[in-house]
Amino acid sequence: MSAINMIFSQNISIVRPAYFFITGLSGIPYSSYYYIFLFFTYFIAVIGNSVVLFIIALDRSLHSPKYIGVFNLALADIGETNALIPNMLKTLLFESQYISYNSCLLNMYFVFLFGSMQSLSLVVLAFDRFIAICLPLRYHAIVTNTGMSLIFSAIWAFNTFVMALTVSLLTRLSFCKSNVIQSYFCDHGPVYRLACNDNSMNNLMANLCTALYLVAPLAIIIVSYIGILLALIRITTWEGRIKALKTCVSHLLLVGVFFLPITCTYIAAFMFALSPNARIISTSLAFVIPPMLNPIIYVLNTAEIKDLMQKVLKNRFATIGQSISH
Repeated sequence: MSAINMIFSQNISIVRPAYFFITGLSGIPYSSYYYIFLFFTYFIAVIGNSVVLFIIALDRSLHSPKYIGVFNLALADIGETNALIPNMLKTLLFESQYISYNSCLLNMYFVFLFGSMQSLSLVVLAFDRFIAICLPLRYHAIVTNTGMSLIFSAIWAFNTFVMALTVSLLTRLSFCKSNVIQSYFCDHGPVYRLACNDNSMNNLMANLCTALYLVAPLAIIIVSYIGILLALIRITTWEGRIKALKTCVSHLLLVGVFFLPITCTYIAAFMFALSPNARIISTSLAFVIPPMLNPIIYVLNTAEIKDLMQKVLKNRFATIGQSISH
């Protein structure tokens, strides 16, 4: 009975605020222009990723392992964009900075779920490029549609569990000091640091997520490209090397766009004492820019998608020309 009483007394002592207050940018003149920029970023990201999803879904020639990976990346991009930017604009541009406790946790869950999917999708695409260049004769035996679908199903299930655990652990925290979140959304770090009871488990989960979705994926991708470079050296002709390397250009750009900004932000925050405004701008750009650029990179650097779009536009203009002539 004493153990039950102890658990009960701990539960009733937990203080959960009805609302959190998200500060956003403070003291910066013309900060509304930044939010207008975010609106255009949102528009481009949603339209671009929707086009990529639509093209891959409709064109049977793109129903291949590589494009299963691209499809999941675009799905994660559009999910993160919708989870993050509309709430940012509602909260900050229209000065509706209060968010309920449950809505805060829900928003945090979806932002990090889709962000983690972006990271691991790039790892799977690196695996695809590694097998295609290092083991070209065995590629179709190793990398199959069924295998790729199973991999992504497992990743979605794993990330759903990890993010649900990460967010659910916040419910054991007591917020008796402040409910002001110095960020642009319900960010995990700024939220759990507000707690006035033990948050060591939350700090452990934050470090685990950083290792799982930033450090480990980047390390795996770097190792895979070292293997690709060694395979390219064994190719006798420069033409063959360049042809093989061209198939990696889109993926390398996606990796750079996703990992460089967030890695630089982590390093800068570790080495220097960033002001809240500097941290908010840098981290928000690291979150919103990749979903906007990813579809542009794939459309411009992928011959199959580019050729398909040219055919669609050509047929569309031909139809319009015929209707005008009649």
